[in-house]
Amino acid sequence: MSVSSLTILGGGNTAFAVAANLTLAGFQVTLCELPAFRHTVQPLLGTGQITLDGVAYRDTARVHAVTTDFADALAVNDLVLLIVPAYAHKPFAEACAPHLHRGHTVVLTPGTLGSLEFARVVRERRGPELFAGSNGLVIAETDTAPYVCRKTGPASAHIWGVVTGLGVGVFPAARTETVCGRLEELFAGVRPHPSVLASGLAAMNPVVHPAGVLLNAGRIERSRGDFYFYEEGVTPAVCHLIYAVDRERRAIAAALGLDLLPVDEAFHRAGFGPQGDLWATINGSRMLTPLRAPGSLEGRWLSEDVPYGLGAWASLAEQLGVAAPTLRSLIQLLSAAVGIDFWKAARTTKELGIAGMSREELLRYVEAGSTAAAPEAAPRRP
Repeated sequence: MSVSSLTILGGGNTAFAVAANLTLAGFQVTLCELPAFRHTVQPLLGTGQITLDGVAYRDTARVHAVTTDFADALAVNDLVLLIVPAYAHKPFAEACAPHLHRGHTVVLTPGTLGSLEFARVVRERRGPELFAGSNGLVIAETDTAPYVCRKTGPASAHIWGVVTGLGVGVFPAARTETVCGRLEELFAGVRPHPSVLASGLAAMNPVVHPAGVLLNAGRIERSRGDFYFYEEGVTPAVCHLIYAVDRERRAIAAALGLDLLPVDEAFHRAGFGPQGDLWATINGSRMLTPLRAPGSLEGRWLSEDVPYGLGAWASLAEQLGVAAPTLRSLIQLLSAAVGIDFWKAARTTKELGIAGMSREELLRYVEAGSTAAAPEAAPRRP
């Protein structure tokens, strides 16, 4: 099924950049934000105009429609990109649930296992029947955002880099080929993951951001983020800690029968920088080296990546019986450093709707979309 129009949910940096770039590429985009955050899209109401600059399209895009009405936004398109921080996945799932129907595909961009939380929320409100059959509701997630980008004004955005190896996991996994085929029309180089578990564990932000922020905490607070985080802050010692986090992430994946790329190779494959060890890849990255550090310790690099990244992985590790001392130590140290109990905020396996499942039950669930016996999977592309 060819894509000519789609709905984007969100009003932040990446949502604006994707809406503008896809509009300029010829797609009809409806942009929808939660009513409580109407102010983020207020500058677009009436004109729909977003000025885009950077390495992709460079022009003023006129987005087809801008709204805070979820009934309208979900009625006009069956392909939906949810482009918001992980802590907004649940509120958006609650707003979407009454209006989703069979045939909808919702893609969390990125997800960090959020597709499972989204599916749990919708299932609890609408029942499992919505997901059943060959035309049931599909929830997918990417392993990173498609662009390295920022808003540069109330109605403008800049793209520093375009990811060339966007990984996609699909729930249920049996629908992977169809969903990836549709997303390939929007983003170059889409790579299918075996499941949303693989995609969620392939996320790179939780691997890099918490470790990097912890070891640069003094400099961030003293300079208020006035330095280049990746070029200046990701030193060889910081890379050593990142590698320790990465080994535990991959051990969790291995317990599920997944062989994920190590962090340095994943960064290179996604097009972030040249091949080499992590320090060489990051310091040679035209996408990452222009980015400043966060202005404080209260930003998304901790509030999102610790509870929704490291916390979710640590919870899954505990359920699978995988040791994760570095993950747990980072969560503990960062909780103490910023005075927030990230354990209480963590997106655990309970929130993901998979608590108590054995390895076999979990794999069956993500393949088939239910805990019943998985149907024969459709053929996958290599």
